[in-house]
Amino acid sequence: MNLRQIKKVAIIGATTNKNKFGYIVLKDLIRKGFEVIPVSPKYDSIDGIEVYKDVSLLPEDTELLVFIVPPEVGLVEFKKAYEKGFRKFWFQPGAESKEIIEYAKELKDAEASFIKCIMVETNNM
Repeated sequence: MNLRQIKKVAIIGATTNKNKFGYIVLKDLIRKGFEVIPVSPKYDSIDGIEVYKDVSLLPEDTELLVFIVPPEVGLVEFKKAYEKGFRKFWFQPGAESKEIIEYAKELKDAEASFIKCIMVETNNM
């Protein structure tokens, strides 16, 4: 997946807790120049950024969905996002599962990244 071409990223599992990766990744990608859209049913905004309650509400021009949620939540949201038309998915370490990987393999027109950390992979951008 070529991250250099991606500008608009959704963070599934964004949080206001500054010690959790849902916040750390959000701030890291913003600092690197990405347009970041937090997704969480728990918040209306995070640091003044509007939070979308569900992946089904994301703007269609969102280019990459980054999952920082437990795998059982991730699988449900992954399926919803794919059905809505999204095709690029990134699962942070710990967010993947055997079921998610198997589902991703079935999707011939989608890209999914596993095991790699988005913050590490975007360090030189």
